Amino acid sequence: MFNETIYLDNAASTRLDEEVLEAMKPYFFDAYAVATSEFGYSMGIDAKEGLERSRKVIASRLGAQAGEIVFTSGSTESSNMAIKGVLSALKGKKDDHLIVSRLEDFSVLNTAKKLDKQGYKVDFINVDGEGVLDLDMFSDAITSQTALVSIQQANQEIGTLQDLKAISDICHDKDVLLHTDATHSFTRVPLDVSKLPVDLVTMSAHTIHGPRGIGALYIREGTPIDKWMDGGFQESDRRAGVENIPAAVGFAKAVELVTPEENERLAAMRDRVIERAMADIPHVTLNGSATSRLPQNSNMTFHYVEGESITLHLDMMGFAVSTGSACFSRSLEASHVILGIGGDHERAHGSLRFSFGRFNTIEDSDAIIDALKDVVTNLRAISPLAEDN
Repeated sequence: MFNETIYLDNAASTRLDEEVLEAMKPYFFDAYAVATSEFGYSMGIDAKEGLERSRKVIASRLGAQAGEIVFTSGSTESSNMAIKGVLSALKGKKDDHLIVSRLEDFSVLNTAKKLDKQGYKVDFINVDGEGVLDLDMFSDAITSQTALVSIQQANQEIGTLQDLKAISDICHDKDVLLHTDATHSFTRVPLDVSKLPVDLVTMSAHTIHGPRGIGALYIREGTPIDKWMDGGFQESDRRAGVENIPAAVGFAKAVELVTPEENERLAAMRDRVIERAMADIPHVTLNGSATSRLPQNSNMTFHYVEGESITLHLDMMGFAVSTGSACFSRSLEASHVILGIGGDHERAHGSLRFSFGRFNTIEDSDAIIDALKDVVTNLRAISPLAEDN
């Protein structure tokens, strides 16, 4: 049954690539010891070498040094580590001032909201109708006492890319640390920390056909950051806990498998869905930027019908899509992202996200639109939302 589903929710999580699984297997069954140095036993040394090779692969893709990469349990931990670790390290040196955008994913947004309740000063910066950060407002919000800025490279729901160069240049000129959540953009769009003054970067394997439960945080050498989880001395005493070596190896293999050609293929599927939906189905609004968005993401609102109803009908037809972000699919709340770009509750609840992955084809793009045309037409025929339109 599951093999018959056309899965178009790759922004939530992706299918593990078989090559990733094969790369991981030796670290489950052969080199399964904890990582030990050259003074340990052979199996532990092999495990350590696998871990460090993986660190180098991920660092290289980011333009970083291997020692600047810390493995974590995923993007949520990485972003928490970045924000809380920096604020703790700078406490008493600068005011407790944090700046984030209103569209951040929950690992950043809810961390900022909690810190705000705890007495930190937090500014939430607005975006325009496509989800692009208001750079003037952002620049004006930074003061000599700002400790950290956290702005995502790409939005998890509508796929809009931020001008990370302009943002990082502003932060660099004002001597403020910058963290960016690259969970959905790492390997999909360029990010080279040797050229951009970004200080911390959140990454995750589960969005690029790697294993779940593994992520990484890039920490530029010299960045003040406190260890926020106590325990052992792993990850150069920056993150306690026994390393998940099989997952780290899988993460590195997943990074190696992403190619520019694959990203171009994803962009072609994205564009096909957008073009056909806008042409073939009336009353459709594209959410996010038409020109500057993730190659794997399309998000549209189908007016006068509930997105949840469309999702359920598509599921019965063998398609997996989400209403807004994956988190919102389990919530009755309107998407903070759609509301943040000026949409109302009707636009938010009628939104669908189609996110593509390695195992999708251009035929999937046509198939989902053909199905959508029938589903939306039939639902609008019985929807009170469409009676006066």
